[in-house]
Amino acid sequence: MGNEREEREKEREIRDELVKLTLEHRELDNEIATLEAAGSIDQLLITRLKRRKLKLKDQITGLEDQLLPDIIA
Repeated sequence: MGNEREEREKEREIRDELVKLTLEHRELDNEIATLEAAGSIDQLLITRLKRRKLKLKDQITGLEDQLLPDIIA
């Protein structure tokens, strides 16, 4: 039973982290769109934000993979 509890706790932690990262990803998306719409000339900042957004997406995908059971084809 302790093992089940640990697994549920781990899953909850992963889901909490997913929510946090997804929110941060969405906020970066909005910030990038705002900068681009305003005609920002700070392309370096926009590029850095886009890289951060891609890293977050990779983290999100990794966490989602942990939640989904492996499917053997």
